[in-house]
Parts: sequence; structure tokens; C-alpha cells
Amino acid sequence: MTIRVVLADDQPLIRAGLRMVIADTPDIEVVGEAGTGAQAIQLVRELHPDVVVMDIRMPGMDGIEATQMITADSPAARVVILTTFDDDDNVYASLRAGASGFLVKDMALEDILMAIHVVAAGDALIAPSVTRRLIEEFAGRPEPAPPSRELRGVTGREREVLTLVGRGMSNGEIAAHLHISVGTAKAHVASLLTKLGARDRVQLVIIAYEAGLAPQPR
Repeated sequence: MTIRVVLADDQPLIRAGLRMVIADTPDIEVVGEAGTGAQAIQLVRELHPDVVVMDIRMPGMDGIEATQMITADSPAARVVILTTFDDDDNVYASLRAGASGFLVKDMALEDILMAIHVVAAGDALIAPSVTRRLIEEFAGRPEPAPPSRELRGVTGREREVLTLVGRGMSNGEIAAHLHISVGTAKAHVASLLTKLGARDRVQLVIIAYEAGLAPQPR
């Protein structure tokens, strides 16, 4: 099965580099390119891609607004934000908008290909170490904390698991921490996805933060 991809970035060189690498990958195909958020939305409506690789900073409509519209109108399309994490304060907003993860522009192109495969398979692209940085970044902001989110129908054990997901732990790390099997940890995560209406693990991290379960910086 070929993964159909739309590239949305206002830098032609970025798109060209991705397109060249993807051309040598038999199961990924670039079906469209956009230089603005508005163009990306239009292409998704016309082409129905599996994955959209979306830059944040683009002229006119930015990648966050475009992501929100795409995930609302075309839920089958998975969006991966392309950004520079170290100096971009919009990562949290992009994940809340429905992105399934994010890439850093200085990643190796081969790693970006792997990321496209991961997201197309329905998983979230967010490494535990990056999750920890993300949560610490936004938990440490001076703005008022977001209102606490109610976790309806979540059991005590699931709440523990959600807390650990919010800390950036993998299923294996959660299993070791709670002295349960990896399969049981995975089942708890799957249950949380269903109960909380989350698209993927990235969204669980956001929910954990909004529920006040994310770790506070020291």
C-alpha cells in the first residue's frame, strides 16, 4: 500500500529535499505540494492524502490553523508538523490542533521517512525525551494554567497510566514502573484513547497536561 503525502512548506528547498528522498521510497508518494496553509487545505480536500507534512510558519494562514481545519474536515488525514523545536513556541498549539506529532527540520531525511511510516500506521510521532521537553516547556510558562480537564470514566489505574504517558514514558517504561506486563500497559493506553476520544498518544499527553497530571519543572 502506497502512503500518499502532501508537503506543505513555504521553503521550496525543504520540499525539494523531501521529494527527492521520497522518490526513492517505493511505498511513499508525494501527491501534492503547498506553499501556504490555505493551499494545503485545498489539496487535502482534493487529493485525500494519508499524511500531511506541515510547516508551522507560512505566509497567510499558518500551519497550526491549517492543521486544525484539516483534522476537523478530513479526520483520515494525519498531520505531522515540521518545525524547529528549540525556538518555536507553537508546538503545543499544533498538537492541540490535532497534529499527530512533529518533526524537527534538522532531522536526517531518512528519519523523516520513518516518521511518515509511523504516523501513516496510526501511531503518534513523539519520542519520550521530546515529550518530556515539550511538557516541561509549556508547564513552565508564566501564563495561567489551563482549566483542569475532567477525566470521565477513567479508572484509578488508567489515571496512573495517563500520568506516566504525560511524563513521556513508553509502554515498556510504564509496565516496569507499575509492575504490570507490557501488554497490560498497552491495553490501558488503548482504553484511554477510546474513553478520552484521543486520536493518538500525542493527544493523551495534551490531555494529561490539561488535567494537571503533567510533571511540573523543578
